[in-house]
Amino acid sequence: MSNHKINLWNLAIKIIFLLQTTTGILGNFSLLVQYLVYYTKYRLKHTDLMLMHLWGANALIVLSTGVPHTMAAFGLKQFLNDFGCRFTLYIQRVGRSVSIGTTCFLSVFQAITISHRESCCNDQKAKVAKYIGCSISLLWILSMFIHFIFFGEIFLKRNSKNMTRKLNFEYCSIVNCGEMNDTLYVALVMCPEIFSSVLMAWSSGSMIVILYRHKKRVQHIHSSQVSNRNSPESRATQNILSLVSSFLAFYSISSILQGCISLSHNHSWCLLMVTILISLCFPTFAPFVLINYYSVLPRLSLVWIRNIIP
Repeated sequence: MSNHKINLWNLAIKIIFLLQTTTGILGNFSLLVQYLVYYTKYRLKHTDLMLMHLWGANALIVLSTGVPHTMAAFGLKQFLNDFGCRFTLYIQRVGRSVSIGTTCFLSVFQAITISHRESCCNDQKAKVAKYIGCSISLLWILSMFIHFIFFGEIFLKRNSKNMTRKLNFEYCSIVNCGEMNDTLYVALVMCPEIFSSVLMAWSSGSMIVILYRHKKRVQHIHSSQVSNRNSPESRATQNILSLVSSFLAFYSISSILQGCISLSHNHSWCLLMVTILISLCFPTFAPFVLINYYSVLPRLSLVWIRNIIP
């Protein structure tokens, strides 16, 4: 590759990283602040509560992934020591696990919500809604505890006699030693993430089937003019489906690319950059997928108008 093409590629990476990081921070934090302000005065709906935690997890991913890689793209290399590097990776993985788990909760809860009244799932709706807050809190605690194994490597590697492998992340480097932590990572992190992805796919498929049957049933009852109007419940389900489908698409592609990097000892710099950019797509653009429907800003505006108008 010529020097001119390399310079253009480096410039493109800098611009994309900067735009992705800035957009992700503004989008996630603006919605997170809206939910927090609304939560201090009023009771959030169950969907809003899950979305608040989702935006928080996505904000952690953008801060711990987008910011250091943007700084590295602009020439600030290896500016974190071993502890700082592992702490950054820890935040990345906690945010990723919470994001996957919360999206799974959101998809399953919405599938239960739109289930037919005669189905067995509808009887469990109230019970599921009651434990959403506790489940999300437990998800945060488990994610923080499980990913703490990365800090354990700092002390284990000093006495380890196994083969080591240096992992370079542009902004820092760490030494990965032993196979025990890799096995634990697969058992405690990868398997639950795969299970959550399968559960999301199943719940999304169930919602599509329910919406299709509902549309067919409505077409036989109402006129075509009335049936073209989507109910709020249908619009909410379609928004959740767009969120889950975009998550599964970006997650699948990034997982495949990360697997290629893990298997290849001499992966290219371009492959690493593309993998990072794709992994940042969902945390960056997810707020804008649902911002028109789920933003609490219209509700805050209505409350403010009611307060100032006697």
